[in-house]
Amino acid sequence: MKTIKNIKILALTTVIAFTAFNCSDNDNNTIYENPIDFSGTYTQEDQMGRPAVNTVFTSGSNKDMFNVTVPSQQNATFQSMFQTNLEALSPAYAQPGDQNALGLNAATFTGLLATDVLNVSLDGTTTFFDGTNVLTGRALADDVITVELLLIFGGEDFTENPGLSDDNVDMNDKTFLTSFPYLASPW
Repeated sequence: MKTIKNIKILALTTVIAFTAFNCSDNDNNTIYENPIDFSGTYTQEDQMGRPAVNTVFTSGSNKDMFNVTVPSQQNATFQSMFQTNLEALSPAYAQPGDQNALGLNAATFTGLLATDVLNVSLDGTTTFFDGTNVLTGRALADDVITVELLLIFGGEDFTENPGLSDDNVDMNDKTFLTSFPYLASPW
């Protein structure tokens, strides 16, 4: 609960800071005269670029370590653990040379997963997976967990292990808004 509270506080602080920094009542392009003081010590509590990856592939006490490891060091630190856990978990990677639908073997795929960052397509579709584009970002309505399950359990053409390849949650419980803040109001 403490981590969720810290994330909410950080998100609120970021929104307030962004708003305060970018708002001005004059039209002479003067940047906000009294910027918010961000001095102090901040600590990273969680990473969720690719939800469930840490939960599934990081063993026990290493979960907190994964959350505070900078992405540039995650692959070297966690890839072998991710690969061991993937091969134990998924029959789609049982044989050497087995690949997922992206054409990635266990070592390459877990190297990709072990670095918890979102790629961004600057000139194409931004999506976790839309049937053609894969891991080019993450749109709000993307079914991220099902995509991850397909890549983990679905084999070379997404047909292996169908009972493990879908979370069976096909839509949000509320319709997304068409303008900012895009998320529906809470229940």
